Amino acid sequence: MMPGIDQLRDIRGLDPLSWWPPALGWWLVILVALVVLLTLPFLWRYALGWWRRRVSGDWRGDAWRQLHALRDRLRWGDQRTVAADLSELLRRIAIARMGRRACAGLIDEEWLTWLEEHDPNGFAWRREGRILIDLPYAPPGARLSASSLEPLVTAAEEWTREEEPGLEQRVWQRARDAATGFLVRLRRRFEPAAAAGEGNV
Repeated sequence: MMPGIDQLRDIRGLDPLSWWPPALGWWLVILVALVVLLTLPFLWRYALGWWRRRVSGDWRGDAWRQLHALRDRLRWGDQRTVAADLSELLRRIAIARMGRRACAGLIDEEWLTWLEEHDPNGFAWRREGRILIDLPYAPPGARLSASSLEPLVTAAEEWTREEEPGLEQRVWQRARDAATGFLVRLRRRFEPAAAAGEGNV
């Protein structure tokens, strides 16, 4: 039997949804956002380190390994050979940091003065590093002590650790140049199509 009109009720809408607690999907979105935010600094440091290695080459790791090998050879190796190898390695580190033009042609006192002026830690290369320029003229029987070479190896390690001047600017400049080049190529690609479309109108 059908109910009478006076017994019918209005259709009720759904209750409004409360914003708390959020549904499971929102919890997952919040969790993913937190993970991304927490890992972003580490990803940024990794990406910046990758760019630094790309811009400056991977000379630091190579120099670091060679300096550690020289430090090991101080104990048991021929000190004259260690001093000659250290002198050559210092020259290569300086060229990698500052460029060939800045220091490749320097010799004797000029070389030690340049090292002292450009050493970020202010090591006294003119006083402590004389052994590097006196070595080729020393008599064959001259004895060198490991204690006179160890401060030089330590100073070279510290210099290798220090940040290169202007490296951050070069990294950003390369990134800007790459982005600008991409945009220019993209624009050139679409300009002919736009010009052809205007000619047809």
